[in-house]
Amino acid sequence: MKTSLVVTVFNEEKTIDRLLNSLAKQTEKADEIILIDGGSTDRTVEKIKAFKSLKPLPQVIIAKGATIAQGRNRGIEEAKNEIIAMTDAGCEVHPDWFEKITKPFERKDVDIVAGFYRMTGNLVFQKCLACYLGVLPERLDPENFMPSFRSVALKKEIWQKVGGFNEKLEQCGEDTLFNYQAKQSGAKFLTIKEALVDWEMPKTLKEAFQKFYHYAKGDGQINIKPHNLKILAIYSRYLLGILLLILGLSVPIFWSVLALLIALYYFWAIVKNFRDVKALSAIVFLPVIQVISDWAVMAGFLLGSLNGVNKS
Repeated sequence: MKTSLVVTVFNEEKTIDRLLNSLAKQTEKADEIILIDGGSTDRTVEKIKAFKSLKPLPQVIIAKGATIAQGRNRGIEEAKNEIIAMTDAGCEVHPDWFEKITKPFERKDVDIVAGFYRMTGNLVFQKCLACYLGVLPERLDPENFMPSFRSVALKKEIWQKVGGFNEKLEQCGEDTLFNYQAKQSGAKFLTIKEALVDWEMPKTLKEAFQKFYHYAKGDGQINIKPHNLKILAIYSRYLLGILLLILGLSVPIFWSVLALLIALYYFWAIVKNFRDVKALSAIVFLPVIQVISDWAVMAGFLLGSLNGVNKS
């Protein structure tokens, strides 16, 4: 069974060594490695070409200005083999990741293998952020989990059947939409939670806001109902708050109701996630991240919805 590894990169000078070192230590090697660079302006490409420990040596393709979707499509198109594993720059793959994510294709009834990710970071802020940005291991539902393409493998024929990644998507949402369309086409998914990559969480509120914003913008563009309903619930909470604020101008009791709901909302943000962080300072971080994520999601989703790409 011949395999290819495809990775998209862009301005990853600070993180690319960690990824390359982790790929070099794999218990099983890919038959070819393709790195698609979106036109990095730092030393990303230079560092890749100077790294000689990775075998086979990666093929580096410069696709200046390419989005993630365009980069993924270009990499898979160039791949010579039927089984294609994918991860992202900014991640580190565990030593047995490639072996575990490709082995299931020995079976006939597997089209896409959903690997998993471990959200990392030493700061309490990063541990709190992990509760919001991804799926925690104890909350993983293997039967319904849709993979992030930071840890996935698929048959090239499935990519062709779906029509590739939607290149109208600017930054995020391409993997969510691809999963949805693959599911509709009858592709058979298998979750292998042991096929792990490490994904470091952002270290600042600014970086976190940008992540939430871009993810929500992608959700708005792809227009998939399950995602829409979750985000509309966020809008409804704030609309209720605005309504109570307005009503309080004439009936002050409504301000008291609003204050109580805000207090309960902050308390809820702590209670639902504190067990996963177990640090006293999380009492401060969790409510702040909750509010920051709410506003980033509402702004991103609204803008994305105005430029939708999925009409199904």
